[in-house]
Amino acid sequence: CKQEMLQKKNAILVDGVILNGPIMDSKAGEKFVEEACKMIMEEVVQKADDITEKVCEWQAPETLKQILDLEMRDNGECHQKLLQLCRDVIQYSVKTNHPRFFNQLYAGLDYYSLVARFITEALNPSVYTYEVSPVFLLVEEAVIKKMIEFIGWEEGDGIFNPGGAVSNMYAMNLARYKFCPDIKEKGLSGLPRLVLFASEECHYSMKKAASFLGIGTENVYFIRTDERGKMIPEELEKQVQRARKEGSAPFLVCATAGTTVLGAFDPLDKIADICEKHGLWLHVDASWGGSALISRKHCRLLHGIHRADSVAWNPHKMLLAGIQCCALLVKDNSGLLKKCYSAEAAYLFQQDKFYDVTYDTGDKSIQCSRRPDAFKFWLMWKALGTTGLEERVNRALALARYLVEEIKKREGFQLLLEPEYANICFWYIPPSLRKMEDGPEFWQKLHQVAPIIKERMMKKGSMMLGYQPHRGKVNFFRQVVISPQVSREDMDFLLDEIELLAKDL
Repeated sequence: CKQEMLQKKNAILVDGVILNGPIMDSKAGEKFVEEACKMIMEEVVQKADDITEKVCEWQAPETLKQILDLEMRDNGECHQKLLQLCRDVIQYSVKTNHPRFFNQLYAGLDYYSLVARFITEALNPSVYTYEVSPVFLLVEEAVIKKMIEFIGWEEGDGIFNPGGAVSNMYAMNLARYKFCPDIKEKGLSGLPRLVLFASEECHYSMKKAASFLGIGTENVYFIRTDERGKMIPEELEKQVQRARKEGSAPFLVCATAGTTVLGAFDPLDKIADICEKHGLWLHVDASWGGSALISRKHCRLLHGIHRADSVAWNPHKMLLAGIQCCALLVKDNSGLLKKCYSAEAAYLFQQDKFYDVTYDTGDKSIQCSRRPDAFKFWLMWKALGTTGLEERVNRALALARYLVEEIKKREGFQLLLEPEYANICFWYIPPSLRKMEDGPEFWQKLHQVAPIIKERMMKKGSMMLGYQPHRGKVNFFRQVVISPQVSREDMDFLLDEIELLAKDL
């Protein structure tokens, strides 16, 4: 081929490299994309609601390494081998769009969001300037504006970013910048000891953010929660006063709307009162529970959220916008986000462009390259309308209520507490333990039940359900209802399957 190219008229050779014509074989590439997309359609999309399929095809790590042939070689693989690799990846990956995947705070498949991802992956945009991402910047602006309306703010700002953990870090840094703007240029030296407050049930990203930002995990004061996992406002008041007496500088309270394990919602109105009294920034981590704002029936769970200074909200959870789709929303509309994060790169954010440079929003992000994640949410919202999104939330919580009532009817199942959201936490007590006295030995044995059932369900591939210990309570199951593909029959199956898998324990 090289010799043929050299023989062509005007062939150019530099450092032994032929520069005429493209290096890629477009026809072969297009054929591969076409066949791979057909495979995705048949093996993933069309099987998404097929309960006869396995949730997972469990293999031990060393076995899976051999099956997948992970080694990269000097020469590329042939067309058929690559397609087989794609089939293997699909076969041995967990089917998070399966109706019986209940393992995390995301699940299911939204077809419109999926198409949006196909489009953005094919276009491969980066959302920092209007000149390279005109459509996606306008889409993000429209989505943020609508989300702000649901929070109850008259105006605001926001940015989509790689996850709820990053949103929380954004908010923590923004609150610190608001408290002491000089930190951007002068750094941590000379600052007082900064202290922030979060509930015992907050997401672990709060500790990570405090560590990453140099605040220190010891300066995160964790506030006691009640039996339902809600922050106790009176305890927050005590801890703020304690910090001031110690000579520290309180600057931030992180409330949670939908805790990870129990699905608890902190009393936002009372927490906001304390924040106003002490001049503290109120951030609400509504990564999980924020989507309840879409529901006229369940938005009461977040009563008082309009008083927050910032909110983290992940549409990729309850609303199925596809991972990742996460927004940090800020009440301030004075350009605080940009002031905090701007680095004014002259090669990217030129001020003498031929269009309105206020649309070059990338300088208010900690990222440079950034995915157009808002587009997934936008296309899905356009397809379903607010009413369709509301229906998803209402149905998920109705199914959760159905499961709770079924658990109460069945011998051997025991709720930890009545849920207020889509998290249903319960123990399964096998027949062999049901007549055992309540004591250390009973709880020690019960602690071992959930891990064994989890192993059996994964190796069978019948479903995936999370478990954990929590605040002195031994291992229990946490079932989360999200996907609109889930039905009443799946709730019944879940309980039946647990009984079946544990019948010999």
